[in-house]
Amino acid sequence: MTQHLPLSGIRIIAVEQYGAGPYGTQLLADLGAEVIKIENPGTGGDVSRFVSPHRIGETDSQFFQTFNRNKKSLSLNLKEEEGRAAFEELVKTADAVSNNLRGDLPAKLGIDYPTLSKINPKIVCAHLSAYGRDNSRASWPGYDYLMQAEAGFCSVTGEPDGPPARFGLSMVDFMTGSMMATGLVAAVLGAHRTGKGCDVDVSLFDTALHQVSYPATWYLNAGHVTSREPRGAHPAIVPSQLMQAGDGWIMFCCQTQKFWERVAERLGHPEWVSDPRFVTVEDRRENRAVVQQVMEEVMKTNTVAHWMEEFAGYVPAAPVYDIAQALDNPYVTEIDMVYETEHEGMENGKIRLLSSPYRINGERLKGGIAPELGADTDEVLG
Repeated sequence: MTQHLPLSGIRIIAVEQYGAGPYGTQLLADLGAEVIKIENPGTGGDVSRFVSPHRIGETDSQFFQTFNRNKKSLSLNLKEEEGRAAFEELVKTADAVSNNLRGDLPAKLGIDYPTLSKINPKIVCAHLSAYGRDNSRASWPGYDYLMQAEAGFCSVTGEPDGPPARFGLSMVDFMTGSMMATGLVAAVLGAHRTGKGCDVDVSLFDTALHQVSYPATWYLNAGHVTSREPRGAHPAIVPSQLMQAGDGWIMFCCQTQKFWERVAERLGHPEWVSDPRFVTVEDRRENRAVVQQVMEEVMKTNTVAHWMEEFAGYVPAAPVYDIAQALDNPYVTEIDMVYETEHEGMENGKIRLLSSPYRINGERLKGGIAPELGADTDEVLG
């Protein structure tokens, strides 16, 4: 990137490892923040350096590269006197200290606002934990899948006659990392305005429960318990679900009446619009199985590619791809969502990674790799 990035000049010290915390700070690094990743040399650094498969040498992995590009690595043990002194010197120059430790550890390590404000009153301390820092579960370890289970996600995922299912990806981790990044930036903005920092807390459980969203509102006010619908269907809108074509699957999201009318048109049955069973979304919800039956009778006569040509840009629909198909999609190349860069540890000297979701002035934010363990220790401490 050659342009000035919005977070240029912001310094963040990150006491982090694995997924959720590093995901959040990587977003900030993409936007120009200087993210200094503290790694304990005694443990070999961030545990994700050793995640298999697809290791890269002794202290790197493709998993680690996924979450840590454009950061600096500082080899430091915060429990040792020398390491603590170096850390506190950094705090004097930093805007924020982030961590994704177990909830009871930030206070013990002295990386919370009551401790660090004595060194830098403007410091923002952003905490990402499993269950928070001030309740009966503060000392509990926790991971994404557990939150999906307890916050109700698994109960609404999968087929009605099958077992509960989790998301195929760690979306609670990613959402919580994004929440932390948002809270950190907001608090830094406030600290620059007032001269006073603060603690900002997010947790996996709180974020997961917050994402229950409108089904939570329905239950809290109407006692309605949302359950699983066939084919991953929306609980209220029809058709908004998976449908089978001749050689695969298509997901529909006909969230408005206009799009239902367009589906009927493109499937060659405009009379469905006035059929008493399908006139309103309430009618279609009452006859969900019939809507699926009549649509699939037509769709099974041709391929996914054929129907996507019919629907593209006219009806909200998408083919169901596996990971390879998703990444090899020409549209991904068009929007510049994958980049290739040099990495000496890779067999061919190159690594391919997903670009940032951000664009600034129309330019995709991309490029960079994660640092070697301790690569920036001398530069940062010097």
